[in-house]
Amino acid sequence: MPTPVGTPRERCLRPPHAAWPRHTTKGWETMSIGTIPRFPLATLPTPLHEAHRLREALGGPERCPRILIKRDDLTGLALGGNKARKLEFLIADALRKGATAVITTGAVQSNHARMTAAAARLAGLRCSLVLTTSVEDPPIQGNLLLDHLLQADVHLVPAPPDKSLAVDAAVDETIARVAADLESRGERPYVIPVGGSSGVGALGYVAGTLELVGQLANAGEAPTRLYYASGSRGTQAGLVLGAKIYSAPYQVYGIAVSGGGADKDARALENVAEAAAMLGVPPQVTESDLITDEGYIGEGYGIPTPECLEAIRLLAQTEAIFLDPSYTGKAMAGLIDHVRRGVIGPDETVVFLHTGGVPAIFAHGTRLLE
Repeated sequence: MPTPVGTPRERCLRPPHAAWPRHTTKGWETMSIGTIPRFPLATLPTPLHEAHRLREALGGPERCPRILIKRDDLTGLALGGNKARKLEFLIADALRKGATAVITTGAVQSNHARMTAAAARLAGLRCSLVLTTSVEDPPIQGNLLLDHLLQADVHLVPAPPDKSLAVDAAVDETIARVAADLESRGERPYVIPVGGSSGVGALGYVAGTLELVGQLANAGEAPTRLYYASGSRGTQAGLVLGAKIYSAPYQVYGIAVSGGGADKDARALENVAEAAAMLGVPPQVTESDLITDEGYIGEGYGIPTPECLEAIRLLAQTEAIFLDPSYTGKAMAGLIDHVRRGVIGPDETVVFLHTGGVPAIFAHGTRLLE
């Protein structure tokens, strides 16, 4: 992460990567992603790790493709994760608009909430978190412990009755109430949607794609697929738009961790359109580009499946890399199943985007050891 110089509001107006090149797309000249205001939060670039031992555990070169893991769990902010990329643009936008506080939402073990609280601290902003929980008094552990250590204002609401969803109307009502309360006290709140999923947030993975495409080119790699955990679809919007702009060699393949596919497709396309407009390019992305496999959700969002737990154990024991039970564990379970069923062949190379979330593992105790 670059050494901070100046006040937070000054820093967000000096993008750290302004020297990044412009690109042309079908007659359009894109703005350099580095010219968009950005508040430095992440340690970049993150490593690209080849999982040799995992490949051997899955049958070796005769049965398993080469697996490259993009280590966005190592972005550095508050124990890392993919949200640091989004928050660089979201916090810059909040500061540019004169915000004094940010509000966001997620489940009680939300990685996005934890990282938003940390980013707000570094930017000198107040932070309110509206978190859903299925128990009245959840234990202070994992991400929730870190939220409190960061002194975020935590507001708990009952989890949606539909376990396939992360948030519902009750959450929106609470966010509105918290925002009104802040405004009554002279604050200027900036609301960040669940997962940081907006056009501004999507820019994080447009920039992340440029970084990854460069790493792959330098290494002479041309993977056929990029697997990642697909939740609120903000990461998906940035990945698919970035893949179009920067001619990525791979197909973006999401493993869903929650339901609501049709509504989320529409939201992802909205985010793509907003991000593309900011970059001065046509959206280029259609619904057919939004590949989201819903076969690994299980009982619902945040509820680990047996295959998810197996994936967490396997990656820990082969590569000493930890996954989380809500997102990356399910995404890796999908990748492992595709290997075992021959959906992807041994002559291929795939990328697994590790989006972080490790603190949530500590909320599951000995279940991982069963």
